[in-house]
Amino acid sequence: MFYVKETIGDTTEINIEINDENVFCRCPVCGREVLVDLEEVLGDGKGDLFGTSVMCEDCSRKVMELKHGKPEA
Repeated sequence: MFYVKETIGDTTEINIEINDENVFCRCPVCGREVLVDLEEVLGDGKGDLFGTSVMCEDCSRKVMELKHGKPEA
């Protein structure tokens, strides 16, 4: 699930223009907040806002290492 985040004090109703600096999701592995560029993630037309998640860099790296083996140092 993606959400838009802006600090607005105690206001209860907001309208926020979505841009590449205010869209976030939670990493499905560790729960860390991840800044999301929707064009980068959904621009190919193969994903959707409800069925797509974005992993944080650390979890993505771990998954790639498990899949392809650790890179040589």
